[in-house]
Amino acid sequence: MQQNTSYLIVRLAIGISMFGHGLVRLPKLQAFSAGIVKSFENSMLPEFLTLPFSYVLPFAEFTFGLLLILGLFTRVASIGISVVLMSLIFGSTLVENWGVITAQLVHVAFAVYVIHNIKDNTFALDNVINKKH
Repeated sequence: MQQNTSYLIVRLAIGISMFGHGLVRLPKLQAFSAGIVKSFENSMLPEFLTLPFSYVLPFAEFTFGLLLILGLFTRVASIGISVVLMSLIFGSTLVENWGVITAQLVHVAFAVYVIHNIKDNTFALDNVINKKH
């Protein structure tokens, strides 16, 4: 039971963080996108890659975060968050924003914990869905 509670806390923490990132960016999506494109204008990443990523990122953060909060498709959501975060880490290296990489790596570590310990995901909608089958 203690392991399940610890797992829930980690799953909720990473979920809330990602959900919150997306939630605050969605209402100002165009301005957020413009800021990302501007921050990468002197990097080797071309705008034709940066621009679509800047529009998809808040939706991915919001969606994967919400899924983790709910405990729905937990494994897929954690893998999705990990892919997003690895993309952010790569982007951070391209603009030499070394300060944010530590926070991104911590998020990845929590996502990996969620994936690795999926057996402890007892307080989740995944279990409600799986019991019906």
